Amino acid sequence: MDECRTALMNAVRFHEYGPPDTLRLEQVTRPVAGPGEVLVRVRAAGVNPGDWQMRSGWAAVKFGLALTWPFTPGYDLAGVVEAAGPGAERYRAGDRVYGMTATAGAYAEYAAVPESRLAPLPGTLDDEQAAGLPMSAFTAWTAVHEQALLAPGRTALINGASGGVGHFAVQFAKLAGARVIAVTSGRNNAFAESLGADSVFDYTADDWRELEGAADAVIDTVGGERTDDLVRAVRKDGTLVPIGWGRYSPELAENVGVCVQALRMAPFDVDRLKWIGELIVTGDLRVEIGASMPLAEAASAHALSESRRARGKIVLRTDT
Repeated sequence: MDECRTALMNAVRFHEYGPPDTLRLEQVTRPVAGPGEVLVRVRAAGVNPGDWQMRSGWAAVKFGLALTWPFTPGYDLAGVVEAAGPGAERYRAGDRVYGMTATAGAYAEYAAVPESRLAPLPGTLDDEQAAGLPMSAFTAWTAVHEQALLAPGRTALINGASGGVGHFAVQFAKLAGARVIAVTSGRNNAFAESLGADSVFDYTADDWRELEGAADAVIDTVGGERTDDLVRAVRKDGTLVPIGWGRYSPELAENVGVCVQALRMAPFDVDRLKWIGELIVTGDLRVEIGASMPLAEAASAHALSESRRARGKIVLRTDT
């Protein structure tokens, strides 16, 4: 009986598309590390918009993405290696690691992860911080360096500057030497300034006309109703980088001479993850954990993420 019990674990799953309360904490069979994989005892899992977009069915409609039921969401994780599968040689049991799963499944006490998608967790970085890094930091880095091409002398406007991707985008833009205008709500003005923003625009109170032609590039992590205002905020021959799946008028963009780029999904890069972790350790980059919840409260975590009102990152703790 004891052996049977140790083969089980808690995991968050959903059996159909729907609202946050379709997420259920269930006992399931613990995975086994396959070839080139390690079994990670998950300490913390990051919550990303893509998680609830899959749960709600939005991703299925947008991309034709079909899931196998029941489905355990989550890609970002941090934890401890429990065992190595055949051919896995980079990590040993007891090693602290962080990274991304290949096919979701991070909202669980254990996950089988390709060792190539994990990095050693620096000693001063805690599990929650580490779990909040990969997907959002990669997305922000790609937007700043590969799409907006930010550099000294350029001005970036970051919409949703206090959110998971946005707060990284502000910091990467500053590290690139750009001037940054942060768009956020008034309650987050001080937070945006603490990230290094040169000026802060309160979308709840300030006049959007003040932003016309203000930036060489706009990184929009929100979407929503003010997308035409964001197009107008870009200078002629500038770039708008969409991350929040907004709808931008192609006629307006053409008239004002703005290139609205297609969203570029950030690929996993273990060397970049190590570099980002080092920036956290040296204090050159910070990850804000706005909410930390136990695994059993995954529905609340999704509801908060979906509200787009969270500051920084949301993480789930397994407390194992």
